[in-house]
Amino acid sequence: SGSADSVADFRARQWSSGVIGFALASALGLVLWGVYQFTALGILGLSFAGFVGGMYWCDVRLTAAVSRYEAQMAREFPVVADLLALSVAAGESPLAAVQRVVLVSHGPLSKELAKLVAQVRSGGTTADAFEALSKRVGVLSVSRFAATMAVAIERGTPLISVLHAQAADAREASRRTLIESAGRREILMLMPVVFLVLPTVIVFAFYPGMIALTFVSG
Repeated sequence: SGSADSVADFRARQWSSGVIGFALASALGLVLWGVYQFTALGILGLSFAGFVGGMYWCDVRLTAAVSRYEAQMAREFPVVADLLALSVAAGESPLAAVQRVVLVSHGPLSKELAKLVAQVRSGGTTADAFEALSKRVGVLSVSRFAATMAVAIERGTPLISVLHAQAADAREASRRTLIESAGRREILMLMPVVFLVLPTVIVFAFYPGMIALTFVSG
């Protein structure tokens, strides 16, 4: 999700959410017991449901944060791929190109590339850093790009053609994503027309005629 928290921090926050849900559900159960003579077993079940609901709500928030983070990374990837291709074509090494991209961009993918640079500076190889990025990132296009870069660096393949091909694939994937999103939005935009505008038009079209027929028949 791009957060600096560890798994232990998340579990602690999840348990805290569960305890808060338990307390709120218990308070609601006591109110129901005082007003509607709610049973003790019902209060216990409601408190347990509040505890589970609090933990599940924290998990849902994490899942939503991961989805937003990965969606931003997928949108950022075509531009980053183009910048890397231009930098390598200008004569820079892969690591220097990544450093330049990290300096000029700000986003989820830039943060992941900054981790890659830090791994190389701490003694790792560039190929291993790209391989770690491929395993760490959940976006398919970015993961495939990092794996391809790791293989190309290990085998000594010319990186310019690889980067240009990856940038072209990224632009094509971004275009397909936009087309699919536009198709889904088009269906959603039809719903107000079908369920709100069209019934209103029908009412305004037929209601005066119905009133006229009523007067004539009366």
